[in-house]
Amino acid sequence: MDTRPFRVGFVTGATPDKWARVWRTRYPRTPLELVPVTQDEQESGLRDGALDMALVRLPVDRDGMHCIPLYDEVPVVVAGLEHLVAAADEVSLDDLSEEQLVLPHESGWTPSADQLDWPEMSIKDAVEVVASGTGVLLVPMSVARLHQRKDVVTRPVTDLPDTKVGLAWLVENDDERVQTFIGIVRGRTERSSR
Repeated sequence: MDTRPFRVGFVTGATPDKWARVWRTRYPRTPLELVPVTQDEQESGLRDGALDMALVRLPVDRDGMHCIPLYDEVPVVVAGLEHLVAAADEVSLDDLSEEQLVLPHESGWTPSADQLDWPEMSIKDAVEVVASGTGVLLVPMSVARLHQRKDVVTRPVTDLPDTKVGLAWLVENDDERVQTFIGIVRGRTERSSR
């Protein structure tokens, strides 16, 4: 097996640890580097060769790229602890129609209430804003868990579509380690063949 580092990116909220443990146990002489990437960076890291593979949040441009869908993520609203959504088990977009949306949601949904002109901010900063009692944030549950705080609540949003996470790599990347990593992700044992 190749001894160059095999670089696998993972989008914010994705957790490649279980697959990395299997890799490191089976192939201790082949270094695996896990590289955190934002959703905006996930595709460019593959296309410019900085990453061999990546756990990406779909959709991605499939031109010249393979992608195996892995799992779905539930969309949630993040709000301050004293917010009305804290009293609910789940909410709908109608329940949020009068709220201030701190960051735009990728679906394009916007509350019907006039929106403030929010400055650009990271998700961590947005969680801090909603923790102060101002506005709400819509993100995948895995991202909300990553930025979990005692002064916020998260509730599933029933009428937003789930987001999907997949494993992507360039079609032209014929490195045997790509197939090896796919096998690990798919749960193949050391003795099983493709």
